[in-house]
Amino acid sequence: MLIRHLSPIVQLAISAGLLAANLTAQETIKLGEFASLTGKEASYGQSVHQGAVLAVEEANVAGGVLGRKLELITEDNQSKPGESATVVKKLISREKVVIVLGDLTSGRTLEAAPICQNARIPLLSPGATNVSVTTKGDYVFRLCFIDDFQGTVMAQFALESLKLRRVAVLSSVSSAQSVGLAKYFREKFTGGGGTVVLEQKYGEGDKDFRAQLTAIKAAGVEGVFVPGYYAEAALICKQARELGVTVPLLGIDSWESPELIQIGGAAVEGSYFSTHYSAENRSPAVVAFNQRFRQRWGVDSNAISALGYDTAMLAVDAIRRAGTTEGPRLRDALAATKDYPAITGRITFDALRNPTKSAVVLTVKNGRYSFVQDVHP
Repeated sequence: MLIRHLSPIVQLAISAGLLAANLTAQETIKLGEFASLTGKEASYGQSVHQGAVLAVEEANVAGGVLGRKLELITEDNQSKPGESATVVKKLISREKVVIVLGDLTSGRTLEAAPICQNARIPLLSPGATNVSVTTKGDYVFRLCFIDDFQGTVMAQFALESLKLRRVAVLSSVSSAQSVGLAKYFREKFTGGGGTVVLEQKYGEGDKDFRAQLTAIKAAGVEGVFVPGYYAEAALICKQARELGVTVPLLGIDSWESPELIQIGGAAVEGSYFSTHYSAENRSPAVVAFNQRFRQRWGVDSNAISALGYDTAMLAVDAIRRAGTTEGPRLRDALAATKDYPAITGRITFDALRNPTKSAVVLTVKNGRYSFVQDVHP
């Protein structure tokens, strides 16, 4: 804008306005988010993003933090391996974010962890359950239970609630989460007196699982544990039923997506999976959150969107407690978190920056997710 030909008073007014605008922009506290908004796991990224957006909007309505407004800067990793490292570097170096939120998945969080650690910028993952995630550095945190607990939950559920004794495991060789969960499930299930009769493998992006399922059917098992993502899980359920496999199919939190039911249809009815939250919970906090979420987005919340909300809200709380946006002090504030009242359960971080939280088991009934039971640590 050219202002030199205007009167001094007008020039002064315009300059003051520009200065105020610049100051406002500079004072915005930027939270970075990387998520799979497109690609094969887009349902995860979109849900977690909706939760984060709602949290930031609510925080800003309440006055922001440290007297400043919050801004959520989101990058899409397109569900692609390697892309998370690129977008997280951009968030830190170009956007100057003070905390990084995401990704939901373990593999992509592991890509980002060393970048955030080296930059001394805290990384908060809403759902990376792989045990090794927080071992990558003391700036890495997660808001979910970890895979050894989740694998144990489903083994315990299979043994005690479903009374299964002979099962098969069908896991992904290209997912660190799936490999870990298969291991923890096997250890708990066999330790409890059950037998893993057969283990079969597949790769991420596979579409045909008939060979593995034919072998599983021939083994005469009473159930099948499938620790994988919803895209493959839905197809596995469909093909299992087409082949006459009628036993219960058991999954994990990565099953929870509208696409599981949209793709799997009747084939996913009666399946079970562990997750972090149920919108059917009648606690006042969950009821109120689900009402606000439905008003904002037109759909009910799920575990993924609730974790996205909690992650962003905890970031805001840590900034408030730290009294600054400096990375090391934010890290210390996060590490000191105790009994934080998250929607998905109270959070206190242990020495490895993992929370101790309960899990829930859901089933698919009449085309929707239905609460079965809570499972506590």
